[in-house]
Amino acid sequence: MTHMNFADKDKLMNDLLTVITDAEELLRMTANHAGETAEGIRERVTQRLNKATAELHCLQNAALSQAKAAGQATDAFVHENPWKSVGIAAGVGLVLGLLASRR
Repeated sequence: MTHMNFADKDKLMNDLLTVITDAEELLRMTANHAGETAEGIRERVTQRLNKATAELHCLQNAALSQAKAAGQATDAFVHENPWKSVGIAAGVGLVLGLLASRR
């Protein structure tokens, strides 16, 4: 997952949340079905959904922590090297401007 960009990770997390929500709804819809087999399956699925939800929240927290750390590192770099930051921003702007003018 290290090569995935933030948009891909966000989409993956949203997709997982959707799957979890749908599975929970399916469990509620089948709650009236009797039988030991059905109850056992519902219990296992509920446990796995709870585990997946907890892991997803941990993943979200880790992603948020990484984003905050990157923002703080960038802020520190800009404060320590203001002229380098201006030069880098100007260079990136120039390259983007050249690429945009070719289209």
